[in-house]
Amino acid sequence: MPFFRHAQTRFLAIALASWLLVFFLVRGLLLTTHFAEADAGFLAILRLFAVGTLYDLAFLVYAALLPALYLLLCPEKLWRARWHRTLLLFATGIGIFAMLFVAAAEWLFWDEFGVRFNFIAVDYLVYSKEVVDNIVESYPIYRLLGILAIVAGVATLALKRQLVASFDAPLLPRRRAALAFGGLLLVAGLNLAIVGQSFPHGQGGNVYQRELASNGPFQFFAAFRNNELDYRQFYATLPDAEAGALLRAEVAEPNARFVGDHPLDIRRAIDNPGPERHHNIVLVTIESLSAKYLGSYGDQRGLTPNLDVLRGQSLFFSNFRATGTRTDRGLEAITLSMPPTPGRSIVKRQGRESGYASLGQQLTARGYDSVFVYGGRGYFDNMNAFFSGNGYRIVDQSSVPDSEMSFQNAWGMADEDIYGQALKIGDQDHAAGKPFFLQLMTTSNHRPYTYPDGRIDIASGSGREGAVKYTDHAIGKFLERARSKPWFTDTIFVFVADHTAGSAGYEDLPVANYHIPLFIYAPDLIKAREVTTLASQIDLAPTLLGLLGIDYESTFFGHNLLLDAQRPGRAVIGNYQHLGLFDGKDLAILSPRRDMRRHDDALGESRESRVGADDPLIRRDIAYYQGASHAFRNGLLAWHPLKAASDGTKR
Repeated sequence: MPFFRHAQTRFLAIALASWLLVFFLVRGLLLTTHFAEADAGFLAILRLFAVGTLYDLAFLVYAALLPALYLLLCPEKLWRARWHRTLLLFATGIGIFAMLFVAAAEWLFWDEFGVRFNFIAVDYLVYSKEVVDNIVESYPIYRLLGILAIVAGVATLALKRQLVASFDAPLLPRRRAALAFGGLLLVAGLNLAIVGQSFPHGQGGNVYQRELASNGPFQFFAAFRNNELDYRQFYATLPDAEAGALLRAEVAEPNARFVGDHPLDIRRAIDNPGPERHHNIVLVTIESLSAKYLGSYGDQRGLTPNLDVLRGQSLFFSNFRATGTRTDRGLEAITLSMPPTPGRSIVKRQGRESGYASLGQQLTARGYDSVFVYGGRGYFDNMNAFFSGNGYRIVDQSSVPDSEMSFQNAWGMADEDIYGQALKIGDQDHAAGKPFFLQLMTTSNHRPYTYPDGRIDIASGSGREGAVKYTDHAIGKFLERARSKPWFTDTIFVFVADHTAGSAGYEDLPVANYHIPLFIYAPDLIKAREVTTLASQIDLAPTLLGLLGIDYESTFFGHNLLLDAQRPGRAVIGNYQHLGLFDGKDLAILSPRRDMRRHDDALGESRESRVGADDPLIRRDIAYYQGASHAFRNGLLAWHPLKAASDGTKR
């Protein structure tokens, strides 16, 4: 082609072609290693690679802008200089190393999450220290970097002849160079307008095929750009009056009276039966504890002997679902009783993460010492700012003396040390005659899966099984120590997962993968029994306040699971793009570009179909998320302290 006879365009073409080859190889390797999950025939594979090439080229258009600007403006004297040629050769080697590094990173990311780079990868870039430490502890990273450097060097030498030939080619005249760059800018603009996270690969269908057809770097920057999505702009809506009526029907309870005027304002006065009780609460949010790991759910590996015994001693919720796929989503749902709105969780919306009517605010207003206890450093995921701005004081790794931590890894102190801090705070508050609410977030059940030696019969760092068994061991020891405390008989212990150990699957929202356990354990206060009603994390806060008999003004989207045993269950589940409502049988999903789908028999055959806003389950789904978005944007979740004194009397 005449265009590639010139030095700058030929050099740029060689560099971009090498990137394109790496993208092709990564896609091919991922397809080969996940062929069964992709379930792709010959035509599907052709489409997968065709759509993937479009995404690859879309990313390369952006990646080429700065190099093209430099190459096209480079003066001939500088271009012909020997040192400049050496510099370009070196830059080529660095570029090849960078592309191989990205390919390796994407492979590891897929191994962890089963998808291409997405919003999780953006978060990981922000919290680089913990992530880098985790990678170093989980993988032979230095050996891997050495191998990548060698491969990059060999590839650069293999391309040297073609590169030198490009250096000797005639340069583009300035006028044609300017026109070439203008054309590239025009293509980039069209690219920005047309190609996005949901086009051309679309929504729905086989998630593995869609992810394989994507391009990791493109998805990364698209997720960074779309870290907050305006619900009304991107998702299906109903008239406010219709959505409001549906939402109020969802959150209505016999003991609730709506106090707001707007149709989408769900604020209501809650009158819980019985006297108000100020029992202590220890709410343990456990990292990545999927229900599938529990022996009482059928696992045969014996990983959770303590939790299996606890199930029979607790108020146990056997059909409980996580709302999201990340820790911050679980904390948001548990603390604020909020559905997972699109984009970032409220926990991470810096500057807008404070001042909500949280579970901690409700209890602090009644004289509780509300404390968020985290095993790591609370700046991660903006947790310290969120909890300190919503009625809690903070105890995290940075505030705990080294002498009180038996073990630390990339994510923080071991679970047994977090429980040690909880016992210490409980003793202090009990001595001061103050009820306490401790909300813990554990860290041990997370890659690199390391924990103190000698605790269990699985070696530290050997994988998820050991981390789950250590998590269970630490819970057993914690309760054993707590039973000796004078405050034990007046304390409600809650154990719940923040999310599951893996949410990737064949579909956008694989319902089975959101299954988590919920234990409420207080042998002197609450009768042990099993509740089979379908529920999710947004129901925990109102259930706890109901157990305490507390009257309050609620902004919660959940309800008290113990108030009406005949009430049909439902679960809100989602990720940063797809917003779902599961009714126990079928699943409705809302996606960007106002896409609406159903999965009938979601736990079985899961038959997907496109539907409209007249579908009853879709209408309920819209009501939840349209209402949550409206409440967030219009300040309807704000905390308004009660004027009455918190003296333990009913309000």
